[in-house]
Amino acid sequence: MNTFFASARPGNIITRGQATFELPALYFRDDAFALFYTVDAHRAKQLLPSDKLHPVLLSGKKALAGIVAFNYIDTSIGPYGEVGMIIPVVYGPKPPVMLLPAVLESRFPGFGALVLHLPVTNTLARDAGRGEWGYTKFIADMRFDITPEFMRCRLTDGDQPILTMQVGRTGLVLKDKKPLVTYSVRNGELIKTVIPQVATYRQALAPREAHLELGNHPMADTFRSLGPSARPLFSRYYLERHAILPAGEIVEKDVRPLDGHLGENRQGLHLTKYMED
Repeated sequence: MNTFFASARPGNIITRGQATFELPALYFRDDAFALFYTVDAHRAKQLLPSDKLHPVLLSGKKALAGIVAFNYIDTSIGPYGEVGMIIPVVYGPKPPVMLLPAVLESRFPGFGALVLHLPVTNTLARDAGRGEWGYTKFIADMRFDITPEFMRCRLTDGDQPILTMQVGRTGLVLKDKKPLVTYSVRNGELIKTVIPQVATYRQALAPREAHLELGNHPMADTFRSLGPSARPLFSRYYLERHAILPAGEIVEKDVRPLDGHLGENRQGLHLTKYMED
């Protein structure tokens, strides 16, 4: 039977740092939700590691940035939590047209998400992510609340609050077979990773139920520095999602560094509660 995951096995055993794992990594079940804000386009451009990366523009002065939370329940590398801070971008010799890449996402040539910060809850995910893809991973603590009304993640670095985000379960239902595409930097090389997925999500414009509170932490400071809008432009949460994370490909060499926050060498806290008390 030709299933979604069939082509991904057998894989290759990879060791990066203290992490040994099989590639591609398989993601069978998770709780995933996101908030996207308009941000200052010039400030977003300043954070990009390559002159061939361009922020996705909504207007001449406004770009997009997002916070995406993943509560990975069943994967080939075990359960863990992850929160990404991203800037949607297009890779190419010149800036793309406005708005269209935001609508088409990975159907637009060169579209992807530049990963600015990507905290995770265990060292296997951190070492694999930094060593194989150059993802800006560090160890943090995550508390997920998944209820019939909303999905929430409280992200901390020990006792230091990073952010709390909440997404209401509202919006238009959409099926999605577009791959996720990320850009990251590993040893001065720009890495593009195309992640096949099949998913169903709900997306809401100007959601009233959404909430983001930023703490006092380098990751929060990065988002704050972009000048985000007071309210999110849209929210998204996944009713179901399955994904395959392969190795990436080098698309450019000698780019500017993008190391992100390094954090401490420890195991993080990963807690999930599916109904409020």
